[in-house]
Amino acid sequence: MSIRGACYTFGNKFFNEMKGNILIVDDNKSILSALDILLSAQYDYVKCLSSPNQLISELQKHDYQVVLLDMNFKTGANTGNEGLFWLREIKDQSPACSVVLITAYGDVELAVKALKNGATDFVLKPWKNAKLLATIQSAIQLSFSRHEVNHLKQKERELKREMNTNEKFMIGSSPELMYVLKMVQKVARTDTNVLITGENGTGKELVAREIHRLSKRNNEMMVSVDMGAITETLFESELFGHVKGAFTDAREARCGKFEVANHGTLFLDEIGNLPIHLQAKLLSVLQSRELTRIGSNESVSIDIRLVCATNKNLSQMVADELFREDLLYRINTIHIEVPPLRARGNDILVLADFFLKKYAYKYDKIMPRLNRQAQDKLLKYQWPGNIRELEHCIEKAIILSDRHVLKPDDFYLRPLAGDPMDSRSLNIEVMEQRLVAKALDTHPGNISAAAQELGITRQTLYKKIKKYGLS
Repeated sequence: MSIRGACYTFGNKFFNEMKGNILIVDDNKSILSALDILLSAQYDYVKCLSSPNQLISELQKHDYQVVLLDMNFKTGANTGNEGLFWLREIKDQSPACSVVLITAYGDVELAVKALKNGATDFVLKPWKNAKLLATIQSAIQLSFSRHEVNHLKQKERELKREMNTNEKFMIGSSPELMYVLKMVQKVARTDTNVLITGENGTGKELVAREIHRLSKRNNEMMVSVDMGAITETLFESELFGHVKGAFTDAREARCGKFEVANHGTLFLDEIGNLPIHLQAKLLSVLQSRELTRIGSNESVSIDIRLVCATNKNLSQMVADELFREDLLYRINTIHIEVPPLRARGNDILVLADFFLKKYAYKYDKIMPRLNRQAQDKLLKYQWPGNIRELEHCIEKAIILSDRHVLKPDDFYLRPLAGDPMDSRSLNIEVMEQRLVAKALDTHPGNISAAAQELGITRQTLYKKIKKYGLS
């Protein structure tokens, strides 16, 4: 019986149900016989070899948790070099396998050397059965633990690969989009900081993900943080982490986003929404590449690739003393401006076709097509919410229409500022948009004052600005 014939289940249940497979390699047939009798009653499968020449082929045929390995095989040899050689061969073939050396009393110094080269333990000749069984059991559990760790690491790699896979991240062929793609390809393989700007809904996060996907860090995670959604009181905890008991609700230690993104990419979305008194703390970590968790005195080194995004004019914010100039220089090594949808011409129809296929499939409908008038309507509309608004518009049309050809009246486009219908509309979303826009116009650059006038929090206002494409 081999372990391949059994079901792998990790955890305590795995250890209890799987006794393990043992391979014994010794040129002394008396020792082989004694070990075979002792261990066969204790473990699932025991195999004895009198020569190490078949050792590797045996490891390839069966899964062993432990190899009991003699140190010397040739007559008169006592250097232990053979044992060290075969130890290395075993670890190359089966890294999770535990190797327990069988050695004479005088070879203890040699056995210690072997431990440094990857052996798990050693037993002395003549051995005591109880001691031998305890040593083998510990070695088996260590082997199972290595299997579990390797399994979890493989799952982690697969998860990261799945999260970072995106066959086509932006759809279209307009010159404006092609310019962005070329910029992404140029900067992705470097570790330079990138600032992505553009209106809400233009796909800034998609650009960030493509930069990560094409980077040297694509085997690690890209961690996204919406800076506008983090409350000021939780800023340090969310980004830098905390130790257990650091504050009232800190019931356990927690890594911040910087640590989670270590060796990967950290994407700070809506960086322009970060209050100026918190910008200094962010700048300090970016400069030193070290952070200190709340409640701790120990600094932690971080290795990240930083990508930021905003729909704001950071240079104007610097002039208005709302954004630190030194922080802007730190995050703005490379600047990529994502064009609004209205500037991308026929990409509007290409994207519309993509979303028609996506939502027809999602809602189990025959994919409709757009007639000429519907196409003209989509092309003439200014799309203040950009791609996000177009996607929402197409999804709504797919849900509500049963036609195979979509017409202009299948698309419900919200009135824009200055539209004659705007003043007469009783639509709640339209009225809310107008109120938010008016508050922002009344308090330019002062989000706190605008939120206070509207009677909502800063975080709620940020969400409504993003929702309505206001900048």
